[in-house]
Amino acid sequence: MGPLRSKKRRPTFRRLLKTSGMKLENKLKNRQLKQQNVAKKQRKEQKRLRQAMKGAALQMPRPLETYRKRPEEEEEEEFLESLPTDMMDEEDLMQMTAMARKASFITRDLSSCGPVHSSKKKSADVVRSYEKVPRKMARMEEKEVIQLLPIKDKSGVIPRSIERAVKQHEKEVEEEEEETAAMPEQEEDEGGSPSYMELTPEERERFRVQTLNIKKQRIASLASTIISDPLNNMKRVKELRGMMMEADPSVAVSVRKMVMVSLMEVFKDIAPTYRIRPLTPAEKNTKVKKETQQLREFEESLISQYKFYLEDLEQTIKDWKQKKRKRSQAVSFQSYRSLAEVSVRCLCELLLSMPHFNFHNNIIVILVPLMNDPLKKVSDMCCDAFRKLFQEDRVGGASLATVRVISGLTKSLNYNVRPEVLRTLLSLRIKEVEMKKDLEATAPKTKLMTNKEKKKNLSRMQRKWKKAEEKLEKELLEAEASESKEKKTKMHTETLNIIFLIYFRILKKAQRSVLLPAVLEGLANFAHLINLEFFDDLLNVLQNLIQSGDLTNRESLHCIQTVFTILSGQGDALNIDPLNFYSQLYKILLQLHAGAPDDDIIIVLRCLDAMLTRRRKQVTLQRAMAFLKRLSTLSLHVLPNASVGILAANRATMHSFPKCDFLLDNEIQGSGFYLTELDEPEHCNAQNTALWELHTLQRHFHPVVRRFARHLSHAAPSDGSAALSVELSRRSPLELFEDYSVKNMAFNPPVAPPASKKKDQFVVGVALLDDKLQKQADGITSMAEDTQMDFTTTRC
Repeated sequence: MGPLRSKKRRPTFRRLLKTSGMKLENKLKNRQLKQQNVAKKQRKEQKRLRQAMKGAALQMPRPLETYRKRPEEEEEEEFLESLPTDMMDEEDLMQMTAMARKASFITRDLSSCGPVHSSKKKSADVVRSYEKVPRKMARMEEKEVIQLLPIKDKSGVIPRSIERAVKQHEKEVEEEEEETAAMPEQEEDEGGSPSYMELTPEERERFRVQTLNIKKQRIASLASTIISDPLNNMKRVKELRGMMMEADPSVAVSVRKMVMVSLMEVFKDIAPTYRIRPLTPAEKNTKVKKETQQLREFEESLISQYKFYLEDLEQTIKDWKQKKRKRSQAVSFQSYRSLAEVSVRCLCELLLSMPHFNFHNNIIVILVPLMNDPLKKVSDMCCDAFRKLFQEDRVGGASLATVRVISGLTKSLNYNVRPEVLRTLLSLRIKEVEMKKDLEATAPKTKLMTNKEKKKNLSRMQRKWKKAEEKLEKELLEAEASESKEKKTKMHTETLNIIFLIYFRILKKAQRSVLLPAVLEGLANFAHLINLEFFDDLLNVLQNLIQSGDLTNRESLHCIQTVFTILSGQGDALNIDPLNFYSQLYKILLQLHAGAPDDDIIIVLRCLDAMLTRRRKQVTLQRAMAFLKRLSTLSLHVLPNASVGILAANRATMHSFPKCDFLLDNEIQGSGFYLTELDEPEHCNAQNTALWELHTLQRHFHPVVRRFARHLSHAAPSDGSAALSVELSRRSPLELFEDYSVKNMAFNPPVAPPASKKKDQFVVGVALLDDKLQKQADGITSMAEDTQMDFTTTRC
């Protein structure tokens, strides 16, 4: 018979084809994992055996000295042990036991570890706590024996082997985690030790100051070491970050705050001016120079430490918001708020100083919900940070990311957010967006020359020069590293679309919300960028809001400003007469006074510029005269800077409507009387009145108000004695309003002090008195000189 065939069937070629490479790789990985697990279990068992043997050796009682007994003593002990104890009386047994207890130190067996007296048994059984802690021996690297091929000699087969150190990376990591978990408990025990608790308050404060100074020096030395050489000292960042978990209750809060701020400054200093991207597998496998590899390792460690730092700050804020109580009592619950405020301040600073660096969008996601925080300090801090971010953002990427998060926040909270959240959007620097153009503008323009046309129309040398020019322009753009204008405009357009989406949702769903004033203010600010297709619906909504009567003066002014900003811009082509909005503004003017906020006057001046100056061709003379008369009345009972701005607006109205100068006469044109309280500017008969307010304003205490009143009373001439100076005539009403503001509660310009009544020099004679008085004085003085006075004579 032939050799036995194995029962295991060989795989066919088709079966081998079905087995994919992935399955083979998985099998190899599973086999390696099993081998690693088996080796790990063996190492653990060996470690346990060593510890058990070590403990048994320590617990075994060892005699101090050993004595070899004589043969006679051994026979005597065997004889005594063989005797039955029943033959002894109880009294004899008790007496022998008492004698054994009273044995002296010399007669006692030194090999025994038991106590001498029963009274000391308890104290001897007590083991100190530090004795229970196992001793840490020096770590010895476990060696793995690798069997090599044997060598055959005359004497026989000689086995060969080699030793290799086992990688204990996982083992060391586990031990480090156990040690770090045990450290806070030990530090808590030390902090609550009776020695610290027994200190007096003065000694505790002295101990705290001393400990805090040591921590400060440590933080300063670590930070300076990192900044001096970041490439080689990134491990120090981890050490510094570990101090954020300070467990000493006397200095924990102060140390954590200082570490947060120090790490923020360190990252601001060592972070590069570009965004670090992760390396691809191909880039990792390629060989690079030593300097390049060092730079890659630095960037990788920097990104990881920066990420951990941001996570620590976020966790501090979450602990405060969720009112979590940590296992360690190093930081009291009352201190969570101060730590969270420092964390928010650090995040705001990183948001502004490193908008180009990694995890910037993550910082935005953390800080945007805090804009709606009930704590005013935290909310104002975040809102101010985003205002500065919008003002400093030139490209628009950070602004777009922030607006997206704000839109999601308002929608998720059902528009129940603070108005300051939406007012931060007013700081956006959006000037140019992509508008939907007409058909003529969107018509295809002349195309650029194709390659075939270039070959036909251009010579070989011209094509060569043109190609070189295009290459040079491309290199110049790359060298400047400037963002293209199209990309910037595209981002601004997307940002503005999201903003209008927020505003229109609130106008549609939450008209009685506290966000309505902020929405109307935002619409007034960005009204010139709204597309034409939204004009009709928006005008109807704003008109319904004003006619409802639920709006305040400021909200109504924002509605009016929005409408006329639209109509004076792209809506100029629309054939709409907003008479109702003119009447509403005419009605609101008399409700303003010196006690109202000055911001309302600013909106009024903007509305007047859009309603009367820019739309002068669509405004009737009756309407212009009515506004001129009511504004003159308003200038009597507002602050001086508001009076200057209103009179400057009247000057612009007089220049736009020259026929308004007959309001300076007393003659009446037409029939009827001027109806002051009528709120319709077209029917109040303003042509039958006069601007008598200018005569009163010429006696105003403010010099600029007097100058403007005198200028307007002479029909606002451009030259002559009543003309304004160049400085006043070239400034707009808004600029004059800001220049002469009285926010500091002081006269602007300052009032000159009264002249002193005291004379610096006193003169006598003709320079002091007139001629008649001088003659009288001279006669009296001459008579006094002629008569001699005798003081010796007495009168009865």
